[in-house]
Amino acid sequence: MEKKAILGLRTTIYKVPDLEKGKKWYSKAFATEPYFDEPFYVGFNIGGYELGLLPEEKEKPEYSENVLAYWGVVDIQAEYDHMLKSGASEHEKPTNVGGELMVASVRDPWGNVIGLIFNPDFKPEKQNN
Repeated sequence: MEKKAILGLRTTIYKVPDLEKGKKWYSKAFATEPYFDEPFYVGFNIGGYELGLLPEEKEKPEYSENVLAYWGVVDIQAEYDHMLKSGASEHEKPTNVGGELMVASVRDPWGNVIGLIFNPDFKPEKQNN
């Protein structure tokens, strides 16, 4: 069998105007400390996937909503509420989109949209790299 060229999602990047404030907020919101912390990039390991922060290098642009990354959760309402208590603002309340599948999203303090998803049928493929 031919080896797959595309291995799946690895990293989601959010741009923030103040990397130190961004690091503090994301540490609280995702209840984890960064594993990589440099003045040019901060990286978090979220369930084996990378959440990265980059400093915004110019005046804040208007962020579009044409791409959403959803972070898997076990209890979507609890995580949604936690994000709001951490300082996020509402983007999309938890919504059933069929069967047990639920999605929600919030905006971080800088306007980035963070998606949350509960999908009991999704099991990421194990990679032998």
